[in-house]
Amino acid sequence: MNDKSANIISLFASSSTLICCALPSLFVLVGAGASFASLITIFPFLVTLSKYKIYITLFALFALIIAGVINYRTYHLPCPVDPALGATCMAQRKRSRYLYYASTAVFLFATIFTYIIPRII
Repeated sequence: MNDKSANIISLFASSSTLICCALPSLFVLVGAGASFASLITIFPFLVTLSKYKIYITLFALFALIIAGVINYRTYHLPCPVDPALGATCMAQRKRSRYLYYASTAVFLFATIFTYIIPRII
């Protein structure tokens, strides 16, 4: 698995935690329960996804850990000596790092709104 595909998988997994778990909590938190109820009638799979939120969260965490390890290892590999290829390599690494950070931020946001905020309120 290369760096790019690992980051895409981690972004998909962390986005799934956002859709299944954080979205309902966010709607209820802002007082839009009726809007969420109409959203469930349009997308009924959200109820099924929320039943498996622990497994989805664990899968996303596992995907983020693997993507982080792969990202760390590839970040320290040498780039080609050719100036054009070297610049492309460095730009790709930077883009990959930002994609990983975005995935992690989405996962943290979803986890906080799924597991921490409901216990506080």
